[in-house]
Amino acid sequence: MRILSVVSLVSPDGAYGGPLRVAANQAQALIEQGHRVTLAAGVRGYPTIPDTIQGVPAQLFPARTVVPGTGFAGLASPGLQRWVRKAARAYDVAHIHIARDLITLPAARALMQAKIPLFVQPHGMIDPSSNPLAIPLDAQLTRPVLRAAQAVFYLTKLERDHLRQVAGDLNLLPLANGVPFAEDRPAEPGSPEVLFLARLAPRKRPVTFVEAAELLGRRFPEAHFTVVGPDEGEGSAVSAAIDRARAAGVPVTWEGALAPEETLDRMRKASIYVLPSVDEPYGMTVVEALSVARPVVVTHSCGLADFVTEHDAGRVSDLNVAGLAEAIAALLQDPTEAVAMGRRGQQAVRTELSMAAIATELSARYSAAISS
Repeated sequence: MRILSVVSLVSPDGAYGGPLRVAANQAQALIEQGHRVTLAAGVRGYPTIPDTIQGVPAQLFPARTVVPGTGFAGLASPGLQRWVRKAARAYDVAHIHIARDLITLPAARALMQAKIPLFVQPHGMIDPSSNPLAIPLDAQLTRPVLRAAQAVFYLTKLERDHLRQVAGDLNLLPLANGVPFAEDRPAEPGSPEVLFLARLAPRKRPVTFVEAAELLGRRFPEAHFTVVGPDEGEGSAVSAAIDRARAAGVPVTWEGALAPEETLDRMRKASIYVLPSVDEPYGMTVVEALSVARPVVVTHSCGLADFVTEHDAGRVSDLNVAGLAEAIAALLQDPTEAVAMGRRGQQAVRTELSMAAIATELSARYSAAISS
């Protein structure tokens, strides 16, 4: 099959996070099964625009902000829209990683008009909203795209319910976010490292991570704490929190942004991975950390909290700083059990979230839509 995958944004710092990694992982797995896949997206930040992303052939077009103050939602890519309109009929099926933005939704509409079977995957990014900008966008684009899709893939029951609230009766199907098979290796020798690796955005709560590190410094003087990720609004607050922690003698550093293809190697250097997000729909970095056998700490509001608990692959914490610190402490004070948790998490990911199985499911869905 000839498959077009569309995602909002590609950048060298991986600022768009999980949806891009999911799209690339799916595309790689489908290519391995013999399909022809093109990844199309807006792009910014490269001196020369690449023609592949993680080995996947790519059609990338400059993205620019047309609605200031709205983050990724205010991005548009006229070049991408022109290309999609021209190239649509060269593909048998399209898989759109949609968000409320002016990149994926117009692309999906163009593909609908070309009568290309359409599958959409919102990654928890479309939920009921009273934002004045969302109201006309949902009426003109979001709801028509969701209702026209052959399937709308959801991650959690909460996301399923939110999608029904936004667009009513839809062909909703569960689809896990998997990761490729990953080799693991022991954490680097020496003092244990506790790692936060995500966008420095308010929902990810990097400041809470640094504040928990400050609480833990005296109890675990051998541990060090690292923040990795691009600034998406919390950079100044994180820097201030790091200054306070260092003044208290706690070793905390912010390494800045990291290219997506370097994520797994960076995680392998750490002993524990922490994502203190609130209302995290899923958390691809959590799955990636587990895939390299690192125990994780997430909050109760993370979509993967039940997975972590079910497989005893880490700790699930309260939302407050003290609760997060205690969850991290439980792993630091028993490193042997922490390693065992990472191993259990890795086995669960390999069994339940393999990309081969997900690609097979997608291929079957696509084929059925084409032949119907």
